[in-house]
Amino acid sequence: MIEILVAFFVVSGGLFALVAALGVLRLPDVLIRMHASTKAGTLGCGLILVAVAIFFGEGAITARAVAAIVFLILTAPVAAHMIGRAAYKTGVPLWERTVVDEMKSSSSRPK
Repeated sequence: MIEILVAFFVVSGGLFALVAALGVLRLPDVLIRMHASTKAGTLGCGLILVAVAIFFGEGAITARAVAAIVFLILTAPVAAHMIGRAAYKTGVPLWERTVVDEMKSSSSRPK
């Protein structure tokens, strides 16, 4: 029974990682790609780490898996935010169908 649960989490995590990879390849600009890779990548890695914690079931391995999940949840959004701000401030072009630019008035963006 545990093997089925572990397989579910591993396959689900792998599918989320695949969606993140496809998003990086197919989406039009840096900010949208970053969104796809951060959300799906974090969830994919988190689900695989949950599978590791369930499969091995030892306290030390479970603690490390939980610590890695917490680390991912805390650092991935911050890293994505900083990458997005850096891309915006260095003048990386936005997608032509982007209609809202909330940072336009608050920062100096090179043209």
